[in-house]
Amino acid sequence: MQKIGKYTIFKTKWGYFGLAGTESGLCRTQLPGPDLKKIESKLLKNLPHAQFDATFFKILQKQIAVYFEGSCVNFSSDVPVVLDGFSSFSSKVLTACRNIRFGETISYAGLAKKAGRPAASRAVGNALAKNPLPLIIPCHRVLRTDGKLGGFSAPGGISFKKRMLALEHKALKA
Repeated sequence: MQKIGKYTIFKTKWGYFGLAGTESGLCRTQLPGPDLKKIESKLLKNLPHAQFDATFFKILQKQIAVYFEGSCVNFSSDVPVVLDGFSSFSSKVLTACRNIRFGETISYAGLAKKAGRPAASRAVGNALAKNPLPLIIPCHRVLRTDGKLGGFSAPGGISFKKRMLALEHKALKA
């Protein structure tokens, strides 16, 4: 994995959100929460040398803030991400997941098919559980085949996933 060089934490309507990465790309995000110190601690776990930079990915910061205000935002695939340390299959899963548009959902089986291994639904779930970039790689948009929410390993768990999907559904109706 590349050395994490910079990070920022900024306020959104849902709490503090964190971004960490290098000059070549974003490596980690931390979904919002009310406690700045907890967000910083989770974001910087095993990243002792990252330096705070309030301007880090400034345009993306604004897009994220607008997202949590309830606006329709598709995070551009132009935002470079670093997926070092992932297997080829996991990288394919995360890349395919990144293409799920705002307000859309897909099943684990559907995502497995897009990643080139149609019978690998469980492996898709395992790859998504290690997603270092929630929201930018929108794993909250992946559901079970029966339409139920499935898992969500980010802080807040299933209730946070449900809240994010509700925000997107409401934004599309507006």
